[in-house]
Amino acid sequence: MKLVADCHFHTISSGHAYSTLDEYAREASMKGLELIAMTDHGPAMPGSAHIYYFHNLKVIPDYLYEVEILKGMEANIIDRDGSLDITGMDPKELDVLIASYHTPCLKPGTTEENTKTYIGAMKNKYVNIIGHPDDGRIPVDYEELVRAAAEYDVLIEMNNSSLRPIAFRQNARENYMRLLECCEKHKVSIIVNTDAHIHTDIGEFSETLALLRHVGFPRELIANASVERLKKKLVSRRG
Repeated sequence: MKLVADCHFHTISSGHAYSTLDEYAREASMKGLELIAMTDHGPAMPGSAHIYYFHNLKVIPDYLYEVEILKGMEANIIDRDGSLDITGMDPKELDVLIASYHTPCLKPGTTEENTKTYIGAMKNKYVNIIGHPDDGRIPVDYEELVRAAAEYDVLIEMNNSSLRPIAFRQNARENYMRLLECCEKHKVSIIVNTDAHIHTDIGEFSETLALLRHVGFPRELIANASVERLKKKLVSRRG
């Protein structure tokens, strides 16, 4: 299976990543990707960019090295209601808005609390991806999460970085197997992203693709197997 887009990566502006947008675009072009989305961490993440950085994304070209560039943010969930660190930002200016749970920004709660938190984030109509809901340190009721994703038409991310041997997140493979089972059951689309923090990782999906083959996950539920399908999903609830 060939994936044509990678919608989650971090540049040096995230504070703990090591490559520029130019380096990512060059690498993506060499690997045959058609589209990438730059999604630096929101300002609540220690060391990340000020909100002004995201206001200025409009200066970035729509294409670099014949690769389409979407402008986005990996926003941090900052409270139990699912609020995001986008105060002062008009979210409709972002092509991609990932809502992710990061422990420096919000401490894990119970399974019920964490699930409610994710669902609260989904209620923001500009959120189009739930990022890496895979960490065993942040337990989630996957059946409830996926039911909500179906209701709000949000993509569930399969994060390749979580499946690599060097990953710090816990039990990601086992959690993704359960999550994929729920997504197939409820016909919820996923997106496979790398969460790259260095340009050489852009488009490197091998661990996730192996898992998708292992469970026989249907291709038609993988949003970034087609640019057309992906773009429709990213705008489907924004109206």
